[in-house]
Amino acid sequence: MKKKLVVAVALLVGTTWVTGLEARPSKRFDERTQMCRIIGQGRLDWESEAWGVGGKKFQEVCKSCHGRESGKDAPFLHAQTYTSKGWNTIFASRRVPCAMDGSWGALSEDEIQFINDYLFRNAAWTFDPNSSDSC
Repeated sequence: MKKKLVVAVALLVGTTWVTGLEARPSKRFDERTQMCRIIGQGRLDWESEAWGVGGKKFQEVCKSCHGRESGKDAPFLHAQTYTSKGWNTIFASRRVPCAMDGSWGALSEDEIQFINDYLFRNAAWTFDPNSSDSC
């Protein structure tokens, strides 16, 4: 009886853990374009991961100034620095110094969208079984 209880608890914990891993946002409302981006399927799914354009450009372009040892005066940032809503606000308003001083000029509008998608999917509090989809 005790063995069956342990197995049942292990299965329940394992199932809950796996479900939690999949509970990432799959869509994002983009305030700038007023469109819903389905970031959990197809090309946008790939591009909003660490190995896609969003993750790569964040590492190459953003972290060149916002890295720990960049030597720049920009604050250190990583995906979980802000919540999904916070990242969306930054990219929609573009009132941050690096957007206003032209640093984002090296990026195409699509690349900026992919970075926003990547940060939205990997932001603080996104691994929520209740989902953080915004549209």
